[in-house]
Amino acid sequence: MKKITIIGGGPAGYAAALYANNFDLEVTLVESDELGGTCLNRGCIPAKYWLHVAELNHEINHAHDYGIQIDEKSIDWNTTTTKRQEIINKLVSGIGTLLKSKKVNIVEGWGQIESKNVVVVKKENGEEERLASDYILIATGSQPRTLPDLEFDNNFIISSDSALNWDEPPKKVCIVGAGAIGCEFASLLIDLQSEVTVVEVEEEILPGLDKRTSGELRKQLSKRGVVFKLNTSIESVSGNELSFSDNEKESFDCVLVAIGRKPFTDNIGLENVGISNTNGFIPVDLETMQTSVENIYALGDIVKDSPQLAHVAFAEAISAITYIGTGDKSPVNYSAIPYVVYTNPELAEVGINSEKAKLNEIDISQSQHSFVGIGRALIQNQNQGIVKVYAEENGPIVGASVCGPSAGELIHELMYMVGWEALPEEASDFIHAHPTLSEAIGESLMSLSGKGLH
Repeated sequence: MKKITIIGGGPAGYAAALYANNFDLEVTLVESDELGGTCLNRGCIPAKYWLHVAELNHEINHAHDYGIQIDEKSIDWNTTTTKRQEIINKLVSGIGTLLKSKKVNIVEGWGQIESKNVVVVKKENGEEERLASDYILIATGSQPRTLPDLEFDNNFIISSDSALNWDEPPKKVCIVGAGAIGCEFASLLIDLQSEVTVVEVEEEILPGLDKRTSGELRKQLSKRGVVFKLNTSIESVSGNELSFSDNEKESFDCVLVAIGRKPFTDNIGLENVGISNTNGFIPVDLETMQTSVENIYALGDIVKDSPQLAHVAFAEAISAITYIGTGDKSPVNYSAIPYVVYTNPELAEVGINSEKAKLNEIDISQSQHSFVGIGRALIQNQNQGIVKVYAEENGPIVGASVCGPSAGELIHELMYMVGWEALPEEASDFIHAHPTLSEAIGESLMSLSGKGLH
């Protein structure tokens, strides 16, 4: 029986450990913190929990639009934070139970590669355990990035990790960075009545995504009160006052630095086996997830040229374990990965957008349809936003971008079209139920095929 040692118990690590059960592999999982990694404990799950709380608060504040009068509303933050932790604990416990049911050996401690077949685990009590195996999978995840003049002090200057542990939201906050993390915090905080300013050095929020849909999200967040300072940076910090590159100054309760995440690959023994890295990112063969050392694999946020998304980590784990277990390649389809920004409204994208097409010199045609006239969106009072679909000239659908209600769910219909290289005229033949939000996709596909209805 082949033996595998996995370093890291986040989405990549625990998915690999669970999937290995399909191939009669003996697995040991090493974790120094909590099972579930950043995603379950300090990222995806608590962040989306807070976004749901914020959205509920927003809906209650606008219930009068439907004739529902709420005389008094208050938020019990103790109950709110307790509920958040209950959800986290339930999911973490569930992973532990699943791993045990699959006979995964869990070792608590800091895992470090000693040689290509040995991992040394340093435990809290000072003891060390040496684990010998045929394969090593590195799945150590990531941590928030800092800026030279904005080092985290967990008081005034904070990371996205610590922000999710607020007892209650700050009254006035400056968010540095308008990527997915920054925009999600802006959305949830403005819906919880905080004053929010977002500072971004680029000319538009969500750099790299479609500018039309990103601009639509910015417009809607701005209407709710978020202040965006684009093409702007922080020049200096004095006490609680920030000086910006546009020569303005303003005081805040805290500064949330949300400029992305860096790979957690320090002190894990890469140098002991000659595995190189670029700013912490490990290059791999993306068809197998193998590093430069044949029996050592890397997965998830630490992989060079791979998006830092939990669902990508799951897919990379499956790819690596399939290759180890069978010798057959089962590469991740990186061209059809859904990307979701869980703001209110949501923004989601898959495949190529117009900016990426220009960069790669791909000729595309595109169509878009607004949610303005979509009945279900009007009922939900969320009829602002658009669907955009892109296809190669006289070719298949290659991408899509959605800003609007439930965009994170709608994008998966478009994901299949991109993954299966569907032609616009093929996809437009399918009927969408009425009234649904997905009718906006149907309308976009009809227009893209040259047979628009409205």
